[in-house]
Amino acid sequence: MTPYLFVFIVTAIVTLGAALMVVTARSLIHSALWLVLALFGVGAMFVLLSAGFFAVVQVVIYIGAIAILMIFAIMLTRRVMREDGSRFNRGWWLAILMALVLLTGLVWMIQSWSGSSSTMQPLPPDVVDPIQSLGAVLVSPNGFVLPFELASILLLAALIGAIVVAWERK
Repeated sequence: MTPYLFVFIVTAIVTLGAALMVVTARSLIHSALWLVLALFGVGAMFVLLSAGFFAVVQVVIYIGAIAILMIFAIMLTRRVMREDGSRFNRGWWLAILMALVLLTGLVWMIQSWSGSSSTMQPLPPDVVDPIQSLGAVLVSPNGFVLPFELASILLLAALIGAIVVAWERK
């Protein structure tokens, strides 16, 4: 077993375990913290695939922004969270059955696809760097700078709204 394969197996086990804990943890804040670990595991998988840009995006966007915003919102609204009963309903077995059917279908689809067993060909040297062109499009006035800034304003408004909802009135 190569060290690369060992790291892959350990990362996969930790990521799947954290994902399982996200849906089975009794506390909402613990679920959010397990989600951070699961997202970090996905970022580590991107590193193992030599996709550094996607790994950085995974850590910065999903862990650094979305997961932390979720934890912040949970902590702001913790007085609303009350345990009202069982976390599982009567149809839990149907959800597991549907998940297994979906997993079986995905495995069959990937195995029957001819591209799953072929290796990726290297890009020719005259191809423009996709990360450089993405960066140029995101910040150019004719590109996506306006939607990018509108999304940040929307997230800021959601954060301010969570603070207003959670504010203790005297």
